[in-house]
Amino acid sequence: MQDRFVLRLILFYLAQFAVIGMQMPFFPVWLDAKGFDARAIGLVLAAPMIVRVVIVPVAARLIDRFSVLRQALVATVAIATLAYLVAALVEGRPPIAVAAVIGTIAFGMTFPLGDAYALRGVAARGRSYGSVRMWGSAAFIVANVAGGLIVGMIAPVSVIWLLVATYGLTLAAAIGLAPTAIEPPHASETAPHAPLWHSPAFVAVVLASALIQSSHAVFYGFSALDWAAQGLSGTTIGLLWAIGVTAEVGLFAWSGRLLRYVGPAECLCIGAAGALVRWLLLMVELPFIALPFVQCLHALSFASTHLGTMQLITRIAPPRMAATAQGDVSVVGGVAMGASMSLAGVLFQAYGGLAYGAMAAIAALGGVAAIVHLRIARSS
Repeated sequence: MQDRFVLRLILFYLAQFAVIGMQMPFFPVWLDAKGFDARAIGLVLAAPMIVRVVIVPVAARLIDRFSVLRQALVATVAIATLAYLVAALVEGRPPIAVAAVIGTIAFGMTFPLGDAYALRGVAARGRSYGSVRMWGSAAFIVANVAGGLIVGMIAPVSVIWLLVATYGLTLAAAIGLAPTAIEPPHASETAPHAPLWHSPAFVAVVLASALIQSSHAVFYGFSALDWAAQGLSGTTIGLLWAIGVTAEVGLFAWSGRLLRYVGPAECLCIGAAGALVRWLLLMVELPFIALPFVQCLHALSFASTHLGTMQLITRIAPPRMAATAQGDVSVVGGVAMGASMSLAGVLFQAYGGLAYGAMAAIAALGGVAAIVHLRIARSS
């Protein structure tokens, strides 16, 4: 029964991240084929991020109030699948844009809901979250490569059907998810709790996570341009990205053992330190031989930060507030990333690779918040 639960969860992560692995690089290609110019594509991609700030916290609190986490997860994937099917069938920019925005908002909610579901389920069964989550990262790499091969063989206007198919697989995987609870909830779970934002520990974790993860903005948005300017080929740049995600998978795979020796609060501090070192190194034009080693720091800057955040949120938030907590982490992180990405664009245009210095400063602030949480945890 336990293995069946974990297997179904792995299948869901595989499908969920396959969607992202294909949608991130290739959805704009389809929009372009449907007559969207660069400005319109930017609006379609940005609109869901803005709307989610309002929708996600409200929806997460309703989900917790009525204890329908798994059902909500299935519903959001279903809405996203239907919305992208509509986008594939309609004609004209306005209806396509509306359908795509609705689908993206709905699917974006599956990440905090999916993590809330996974964390509660694996904890109840004594399993490691990282050893399950790593399959999502692996699927992202495979989907990037496979998607590129497939897109190269089909017309750009047909790309949407590739996305609809992966959404459909994710819906099937979501429907197959088993209930997380293996026993009735205790009375303490149903009792009223103080708002999460009244907890200094929760605030410190959310701020630390948002700052450390948003410090990746220059890397996510402009590393390919920076490396291309240094003379690296597209294939080489792709391999460097793959090294980073492979390191991420490795840390997730090893996380069960890691957490026996290093607590989640320490993981958050390690993530901040890894990000700080990584961005300081990328400020300068390193010899190529050093870049794969720098990319391995993604295991710290992203994976250690994410692992520590998820574990700490699980400890701080009562089970009946799991979706609320994950939704708030997602929204604050999204706002921070949006602000950081805007700053990154301005700084990279003006200073090139030196823009990584600002990311190092943001990571350092995240480290301060992580240390604050560590002190709170040790004093309580």
